[in-house]
Amino acid sequence: MTGMTINQGRAAQYHRLGQWTQATLLDRWEQSVAAFGGREFVSDNQGGRYTYQTMDQLSDRIAVLLEALGVRAGEVVTYQITPRCEFAAVTLACFKIGAVAAPLGLCFEGGELTSLLTLLDSRLHFSVACYRRRERASMLVQAVQDLPLLRQTVLVGGADGPFPGLTALLDAQPLKPAPRYRGHGDDLAVILCTSGTTRVCKAVMFTHNNIIFSEDGFNRALGLTCEDAMFMPAPLNHATGFHHGLISPMLCGGRLVLQEQFCCAQAVTQMNQERCTYSMGATPFIYDLIAQLSETGEELPYLRFYICGGAPVPESLVRRAYDNHHILVCECYGSTESVPHLFVRPEQALEVRGRWSGEAMEGVEVRIVDENHQPVPPGVVGEEASRGPNVFVGYWNDPEITKKALDEEGWYYSGDLCIMDEAGHVKVVGRKKDIIIRGGENLNINELDANLEGCPGIVDHAVVGMPDPRLGERICAFVVCPSCQPPVTKESVLDYLNSRHIHKRHWPERVEVIDAIPRTESGKVKRHLLVQEVRRRMGLNERGEAI
Repeated sequence: MTGMTINQGRAAQYHRLGQWTQATLLDRWEQSVAAFGGREFVSDNQGGRYTYQTMDQLSDRIAVLLEALGVRAGEVVTYQITPRCEFAAVTLACFKIGAVAAPLGLCFEGGELTSLLTLLDSRLHFSVACYRRRERASMLVQAVQDLPLLRQTVLVGGADGPFPGLTALLDAQPLKPAPRYRGHGDDLAVILCTSGTTRVCKAVMFTHNNIIFSEDGFNRALGLTCEDAMFMPAPLNHATGFHHGLISPMLCGGRLVLQEQFCCAQAVTQMNQERCTYSMGATPFIYDLIAQLSETGEELPYLRFYICGGAPVPESLVRRAYDNHHILVCECYGSTESVPHLFVRPEQALEVRGRWSGEAMEGVEVRIVDENHQPVPPGVVGEEASRGPNVFVGYWNDPEITKKALDEEGWYYSGDLCIMDEAGHVKVVGRKKDIIIRGGENLNINELDANLEGCPGIVDHAVVGMPDPRLGERICAFVVCPSCQPPVTKESVLDYLNSRHIHKRHWPERVEVIDAIPRTESGKVKRHLLVQEVRRRMGLNERGEAI
């Protein structure tokens, strides 16, 4: 049992409205190949470059390989592949044999990877041979041993010891027609695993219909066509990279441009060479790009807009990007379970200027609710909930957690604190768990973080709650300082906050210098690791007791 949860009444409504159909992602891929066969589909900075037709041929060969290795329809294929053309080829091959595609982050290694492959009942695992100049074979040997359902591990971009390379396997196999599994739009198609900011990894399930509805709506909302080229700096195993990076261009005949590991200077060159018209990723990516352009005097003349999420978008960034470089910065909001479904449309960007995170995509319902899941009045902070044909259908083999997040009426409760106005504009103000409760007062971590912006000597920062026997929690700020200057002190930070007239109750009571703020691949702060670190520095255990 996979634990798929689909409200039959909602499903019937989605089919009646044409929001869900019988078509699969394979059907839609074949339509694009027929319509755009000679046009380019994907390229990467490793030298890969494929048209729709040549990518169809490569994925055919991989589909034959999957079948030869014993993978059957409905079984899970896992893969850890960096943003490169082979990622697209393996994904399409899964669609062609009816396997469930489950891309995983490269952050999962050793025991974590073993646990994930066991959870997902993986039958076949692909991995890049090398990641960040480190060979992965020895780690994989330990991770995949004693997994009875796993039939083979295949390396992309090389071969090592017990693991064959993808290229060698393809060269050795006989030529034969590729399989074409004819499924239904309601079949399970993809599992995306959250790396998240908490310890718990959840395997999020999507049907073909979930993804097709999401990306057709995404393309309509942004006016994307076959003439557009997307530069995707985010990992493709994340909802943003997979849905909006890989699938969105595929459905409209567009192009996808990949960079295996984000490098700002190379990104500018690559986007100009490929004439990329838009991009999407975490907010830090566009910060870096704007800083690069300002420093070098380069421009991105083809880039019309950049969609960013995962962190608030300040008005100053929107103004700087457009006034200096004619790039529209558009905030978006969503999650793995309900893939970014709130957008600031490009034509709204200069008017909104960071005041809102967006409004719902057509066909998606959004409401802000209280602790009892009842709607709150406009302007009142509450939890964001969404419902629609895009919302996931449960966590793989975990009905208990599914029931907590996805109710019987199809509403997904995000855990994010938001405000909605009368017109349906939504602003994200933080996570329910991103609250420091200091002496009974709820303090928003995102607001405390924002107060530190521009503080001299700080290049990155993150605020967490630290245990306090009297107040429950106090404010701790972790800061990253350039190595070329002495680190900031608590006193210098407080002087800065005082100069900005920040109220004293929002001042950090502890400032800790750290080499780097730990983040997920999509740029979100791993606050649980910082909580552990401040406790360690305070000499406390997990329960806040002295060691």
